[in-house]
Amino acid sequence: MYEVLSKDIIETEIIPHLPLAKRGFKTKSYLIEIVNSILYKLKTGVQWTYLPVEYLFTGHALNYKTVFNRYRQWCKSESWEHCWVMILEKYRDKLDLSSSDIDGSHTRAMKGGEEVGYQKRKRSNTTAIYLTDRQGLPLAMSQPVAGNHNDLYKPSVQNRK
Repeated sequence: MYEVLSKDIIETEIIPHLPLAKRGFKTKSYLIEIVNSILYKLKTGVQWTYLPVEYLFTGHALNYKTVFNRYRQWCKSESWEHCWVMILEKYRDKLDLSSSDIDGSHTRAMKGGEEVGYQKRKRSNTTAIYLTDRQGLPLAMSQPVAGNHNDLYKPSVQNRK
């Protein structure tokens, strides 16, 4: 099994911030492996369809749709964002904030989305602006904003003291 983070780090740093199923269908795979699969997708940028689930799971491999649905549930409940904020706050002293960078990523949104804007040079709808520290670690990301924006508009993670 490929590991983006070790099982111990996922279990101690991420899983406590994610909601667990209270009733209904119980997954046949470990929650650690589902989180690892999501992190693999976010790190590599592979499409959900091409997520190598046989390689990422030991024992019973889940379908990529099941992994995506779990990720979507956590995003909608803002659990994924809460987890990210808590990790940033916990390891704040390790961030290099001597400078920060803002960069836009015009990711193609072929099927549209909540808010996308047309980019002529890409000939498609695009979205997103990111804020990173000096080492390139992501600190904040804008909500999808239609049009050509060149400023950080309502970032997901605000400065907390």
